[in-house]
Amino acid sequence: MDRIEIGYQAFISDGGEEFGAIRDVSRDRLVVYVENAGDFQVPLDAVEAVHSQKVVFSCDKLDRRLREAIGHAHDAEKPGF
Repeated sequence: MDRIEIGYQAFISDGGEEFGAIRDVSRDRLVVYVENAGDFQVPLDAVEAVHSQKVVFSCDKLDRRLREAIGHAHDAEKPGF
């Protein structure tokens, strides 16, 4: 697996758009900024892949609050918001 660096884009393995970016990297977790929701701490074991400055997370290893935030990450871009 490639090294994870601050600024890499965050995706979930189920596909779809980028939902945020890596804000901090430590030995056992990442801080991920999610658009329209703020920062979340994510354990490194939730990372499925790293490539091309993208971090892909396994959706089933993310907590419910983070999954909900990801689902709303692009709400501000939709008409009517």
